[in-house]
Amino acid sequence: MKKCESLEEVREEIDKVDDQILELIAKRKDLVKQAANFKHSVEEIKADDRLDHVMDRIRHRALTLGVSPNLVAELYKKMIDEMVETEIAQFRNVTNF
Repeated sequence: MKKCESLEEVREEIDKVDDQILELIAKRKDLVKQAANFKHSVEEIKADDRLDHVMDRIRHRALTLGVSPNLVAELYKKMIDEMVETEIAQFRNVTNF
């Protein structure tokens, strides 16, 4: 990790990290939309077993990185809820043709 020499530099680095996070969220959203092409029903999109797997995995990964698993779980829950809606919309667009 970069050792910053001033508050301004820390803030610049935080902004860079935020940009990377947003780019990764956008990439995840695009992959979620692609996943809709391989599913056969809205129920399959809402797959609780997959949600459980993702949440268990990210909570464990958060712990290994020294990040609050509760914080990460809350962020992911919101993100996944929104992306499920995106995937459902994509699924309906694909299956209506």
